[in-house]
Amino acid sequence: MASSRDRQRKLARAKLDRQLARRAAAAKRRRQIQAAVGAAVVLALIVLSSAWALGAFDSKAEKKAAADVCVWTPQDASGNTNLKDVGTPATTGLPTSGTRAMTITTNQGGPITAELDLTSAPCAAASVAHLASRSFYDNTKCHEITTEGALRCGDPSGTGIGGPAYSFYDENVPSAPEASPSATPAPGQPPAYPKGTVAMIANPPGANGSQFLVFFKDFNPAKPAYPIIGKVTGGLDVVEKIGALPTVDNGSGAKVKPKTDVVIQSLTVGEPTTAPTASPSAG
Repeated sequence: MASSRDRQRKLARAKLDRQLARRAAAAKRRRQIQAAVGAAVVLALIVLSSAWALGAFDSKAEKKAAADVCVWTPQDASGNTNLKDVGTPATTGLPTSGTRAMTITTNQGGPITAELDLTSAPCAAASVAHLASRSFYDNTKCHEITTEGALRCGDPSGTGIGGPAYSFYDENVPSAPEASPSATPAPGQPPAYPKGTVAMIANPPGANGSQFLVFFKDFNPAKPAYPIIGKVTGGLDVVEKIGALPTVDNGSGAKVKPKTDVVIQSLTVGEPTTAPTASPSAG
């Protein structure tokens, strides 16, 4: 009998050991699963935190840096004392369509009004507007009445080499007209620079600053070089009157200096507009 009871106790003990072993194994598996889940959660949090830091969940994507519309090249004012440092215009966010009104008041009669072409010459318009905002042109002289039929203005020094301490590239230079057999523009073609045209002039060519031309008669060269920036919309009769003034030697042998001072008392530029404006007139 004792032997039978011993066997039953051993069997019961073995069964209990197996149950305990199974429970221990199950508990171990649970711990492993919990550890794996915890590690996955931690990894997910790390990934989400990194993504958040990098802006993946920003409600608005960051805008790309705006591209430059114009480039302003610094000029050495210490090497040319006729240059005047008044800062530079903006390079981005500039209007590239429509027009801006420009008003020139001189000592020679009523105001001369013009429109600057923002589509064809946005950088020239931006430069003129910037300089006007700094009163750069005020109380300066138009120092030449050119042999090409234009007033040359915008150089405070009156030397032809003055301007701001920056320059910018050519825009909107007319194409060369179709040549006749004599290598001059064929007759009947519209002029490259009709009367009333406003254009930049640079010294050296291509390094535009502040100087500009206002044509009081048609000009049609074989090789156009002046970038057109706008046209006169009013006061063309004043421009023609100034163009008829007698001229004297400018000190370098050229008889282009107005005998009577032509002073720009003020030059202002209005805000950009896309509305149609008046065509050039003689009034």
